[in-house]
Amino acid sequence: MYRDHVVAVAVPAYNEERFVVSVIQTIPDFVDHIIVVDDCSKDGTYNAVSGALDGRTYLLSSGQNQGVGGATILGYKKALDCGADIVVKMDADGQMRPEYLEKLLSPLIDDDYVYVKGNRFLVPEFLPEMPKHRLLGNVILTFMTKLASGYWHIFDPQNGYTAIRADALRILNLTALHKRFFFENDMLYQLNLQNARVKDVPIPARYGSEISSLSIFQTAVTFPFLLLRRFISRIAYKYVMRDFSPIALFLILGSLLFTWGFAFGAYAWIRSIVTDEFTSVGTVMLSVLPLILGFQLMLQAIVLDIAETPK
Repeated sequence: MYRDHVVAVAVPAYNEERFVVSVIQTIPDFVDHIIVVDDCSKDGTYNAVSGALDGRTYLLSSGQNQGVGGATILGYKKALDCGADIVVKMDADGQMRPEYLEKLLSPLIDDDYVYVKGNRFLVPEFLPEMPKHRLLGNVILTFMTKLASGYWHIFDPQNGYTAIRADALRILNLTALHKRFFFENDMLYQLNLQNARVKDVPIPARYGSEISSLSIFQTAVTFPFLLLRRFISRIAYKYVMRDFSPIALFLILGSLLFTWGFAFGAYAWIRSIVTDEFTSVGTVMLSVLPLILGFQLMLQAIVLDIAETPK
């Protein structure tokens, strides 16, 4: 127990035979429950954990491979059944340092935050340890996730070292959360719909010989589409159905104007090339004015959305 709060740690594990036991053994003593969820590993992960069970450690099996999100959700549900007040997610690959666990818990207890996550970018001296392709991909995904989730003050959205209050978990629609690597991004989207206060804390990662199962190609193909869907859904729910806001009006009108200006400008440009004729000033203005006005409206909508970030 940590400061009169029952703490559970959910550890999703897939093919982590080499690391999972050391992760379990280094989790601080104040943690009441450790819930390891074997996501149908193809190696000896299940047997390795079985040999390391103690009075506070549970071993679950997902039955079929669901992905890190699906395995974490099973761990969350078990933690709620165990009566946890706070549930931490810690991966089984050894990248998440147990000695920083208290930094996740304190804001939940002292400052009434609902969800706290690690941020590797707040520890710049450790950034050189991060593989360069992960660094670049994380920066790009961060901006896209800010736009989709509405948490403009949050960075490093792919960081899976998180802690959440149990009462928030009970409100969230856990079955609707994405089951695979989009899980962390989807958590932010779901939490914003509940106006939950979220905080980043500086926690460095530890990189070793582990191999990530996250495909760069798969991320580049699937994440932008998923984030766009969450963005549209969030705007529709928060700024149209729940309380109609100028943010929705600015976004809709700005998008229409910007699209019209871009499409008409492209048409006029291609037509001038094909016909070898100069485009008139009036035609150019019919493209430029809607383009500029549409961009300004969308920018104003983003500014207003930033101001609406749960604080």
